[in-house]
Amino acid sequence: MSAPRALRLHAQDNVMVAVDEIRPGDAPVGAPVAVERVPRGHKLATAPIAIGEPVRKFGQIIGFASTAIAPGQWVHDHNCAVTHFDRDYGFCQDARPAAILPVESQATFQGFRRAGGKAGSRNYLGILTSVNCSATVARYVAREVEKSGMLADYPNVDGVIALVHGAGCGMASKGEGFDVLARTQWGYAANPNMGGVVMIGLGCEVFQIGRMKDERGLKESDLFNTLTIQATGGTRKSIEAGVERVKAMLPLLNAAKRETLPASELVLALQCGGSDGYSGITANPALGAAVDILVGNGGTAILSETSELYGAEHLLTRRAATPAVGQKIVDLIHWWEDYAARNGGELNNNPSPGNKAGGLTTILEKSLGAAAKGGTTVLNAVYRYAEPVTAKGFVFMDTPGYDPVSATGQVAGGANVIAFTTGRGSAFGCKPTPSIKLATNSDMYRRMEEDMDINCGDVLDGVTIEQKGREIFDKILAVASGERSKSEALGYGDAEFVPWQIGAVL
Repeated sequence: MSAPRALRLHAQDNVMVAVDEIRPGDAPVGAPVAVERVPRGHKLATAPIAIGEPVRKFGQIIGFASTAIAPGQWVHDHNCAVTHFDRDYGFCQDARPAAILPVESQATFQGFRRAGGKAGSRNYLGILTSVNCSATVARYVAREVEKSGMLADYPNVDGVIALVHGAGCGMASKGEGFDVLARTQWGYAANPNMGGVVMIGLGCEVFQIGRMKDERGLKESDLFNTLTIQATGGTRKSIEAGVERVKAMLPLLNAAKRETLPASELVLALQCGGSDGYSGITANPALGAAVDILVGNGGTAILSETSELYGAEHLLTRRAATPAVGQKIVDLIHWWEDYAARNGGELNNNPSPGNKAGGLTTILEKSLGAAAKGGTTVLNAVYRYAEPVTAKGFVFMDTPGYDPVSATGQVAGGANVIAFTTGRGSAFGCKPTPSIKLATNSDMYRRMEEDMDINCGDVLDGVTIEQKGREIFDKILAVASGERSKSEALGYGDAEFVPWQIGAVL
């Protein structure tokens, strides 16, 4: 019987990752004899690690020994903990500008060209709400349209979606929380995957539609309408009015046709959820390879989840285009340290129980694997949550690590495709932006094949990161051209609109 497999990821590492389950007495190639069981995806010590000495994986510090660790022992949260230590930010030292392909050599996809010049991968009609009080009416409008069967007459329309939320009132009328909601709402309204928008409010809420239109210079048009329940005359009249506005918009949306567009128009949101010990070895670096291809084709990729960058921020500061861009990353980390402390938590409250069961021990380890999604090119810009992304290439957006909240900010920023890696098997989808699910290991892929678009577990069997990156990039082009992702086929996306709610609820 062959020995179980284990991987040493860097010459400086003092742990190896168990590809297969390791039992006491097993001797994986290149590893000491195991003195205890090491589950799949977890870590085996390869050298003595004294109390307080760093535990290294990826050639980086993922924690410090909380007890003495002997070679062959299982390394996890019972003997490895997070302790503060200084990082070498090395601003801009590893910045490597991407080599952009000539226009005639760039990849293409079949998308929707919008009047403002942006490109969409989908053609939805969105029903947005200013406040939770109008959520039911918005849902009823979408339900009535669906029940009527009228969408069958408009094959170029991907659907009518009600995207509702729990905020909009009981909040301050100015400040950070209000600004985040405003950016999110109008970011969704302007996302190129939205062919048209109806926004419904109650009328007396803090988040006033009229105020937002004035502040942002928005005008009612054939493809952007608003109404309030109070002014329209109540629930039933508002539902009827909403349905009539949708009816008027559908022929206009249906007139849009897919056309050949350059891949430089793609704005790819990068997400990971339900991560495991394989995430930083298979799916995340493979997605990073796809990002490098996209950036080389003139496109844009948005890395986010700031609370899951903690411990790996120095990898981005070293890739920053300028010291000012790098300093923004450091400032965000300090904000998050304070934010967690103010709310009685700490950043190492992440990883989740599922992450730990999959082999991730500390937030440092999780972050180092998560950062691999961003590829290797220069970091060109850093954005606030839901801020419009205007730079090309690799960029960062400040978001929480919680997947629905993070993805909502990226879509508000303009993302027209999402790539989502998972090791435990996250069930996630998004509207109006399709989400491509990448499995980190073959066992989970086989269990949840109905949910997973690509299996990256075969990287452990010899498929190269470069080959898998090309496969992911080709899938991104196909989905952007109209191929439905697995989450779309299952109907995901209506409930995953979750704006980040910051500040007191009054």
